[in-house]
Amino acid sequence: MNLDRRTLLAGLGAGLLAPRAAFAASVKDATGRVIELQGKVTRVFPAGPPAAIMLYTLAPDLLIGWPRANRPEEIEFLLPDVGARPETGRITGRGNTANLEVVIGLKPDLILDVGSTSQTFVSLAERVREQTGIPYALLDGRFDAIPASYRTLGALTGRMQQAEALAAYADGLFATIAKRIGAIPATERPRVYYARGPRGLETGLGGSINVETIEMLARNVAAENRGGLANVSIEQVLVWNPDVIVTIDQTFAESVRKDPVWASVSAVQKGRVHLSPKLPFGWVDFPPSVNRLIGLWWLAKILYPARFPEDMNALTRDFYKRFYHVEVSDAQLARVLAGRG
Repeated sequence: MNLDRRTLLAGLGAGLLAPRAAFAASVKDATGRVIELQGKVTRVFPAGPPAAIMLYTLAPDLLIGWPRANRPEEIEFLLPDVGARPETGRITGRGNTANLEVVIGLKPDLILDVGSTSQTFVSLAERVREQTGIPYALLDGRFDAIPASYRTLGALTGRMQQAEALAAYADGLFATIAKRIGAIPATERPRVYYARGPRGLETGLGGSINVETIEMLARNVAAENRGGLANVSIEQVLVWNPDVIVTIDQTFAESVRKDPVWASVSAVQKGRVHLSPKLPFGWVDFPPSVNRLIGLWWLAKILYPARFPEDMNALTRDFYKRFYHVEVSDAQLARVLAGRG
């Protein structure tokens, strides 16, 4: 909801400087930088996929385009006209492809990045802002920072009411998780291996943004070493002998149950290999944005079925309507939950 610029803000003091109007001219981003906005924000350039997804969920009409063009099977679960908007490239992350002249030509009122707030990305944001003259906001992409990032994005875009609703959803989910499993000692939580790639031998190390949902609920068997994504050997997986395997790769999910090399792994023997849903965006990872909120429900039900009796069909329908602005049919729901795509 866009409010008159003279309407006083309420409850957003942490995100704003001098909260004089419903659409603030000055907003503090996650790094403490003051983002000076020239007026109403109507066009936003996302610096990478996490930013594009978060912006789409809050204010799809403001999204200029996508860092990578969505495939037809992804557009099916998005507003058609917005999901099909053009590929604009990315400023941050692997394969950054956006030409700054092209960015300027698109005439955005704001460049938005959601991810690391390290000095490296602060420097990049400042450099791009200086070269383009376009305000560049950097929001914290960590999973537990989603509520705060929504509230800041609401202040940047003048969509405070909608942002608060999405932030409250995340707050409520995190509170539910903490209430139901908070008392379970770490040593008693399931040991989970996150398998990426067709051979299942790429995984997220401890603290990796790729395994944040897993580490919120369970023990990541690869957590002893800190870092990001890493390739491991099958011998190492056999030593870890995880209770549960979560994968985003359909080929691996189909082959691992028949592969004699994996036959002795506890998760394989007990049939606890789970293929994560991925439409329109991954539920556990890839990209690491607010799409992981529904994945947290999914993982919680897999790991602690007695503690999470909610109907996954109902949770999914609600999330897709609330965040992706679409109603899903029974057939679509079945395809999503099967991890097809």
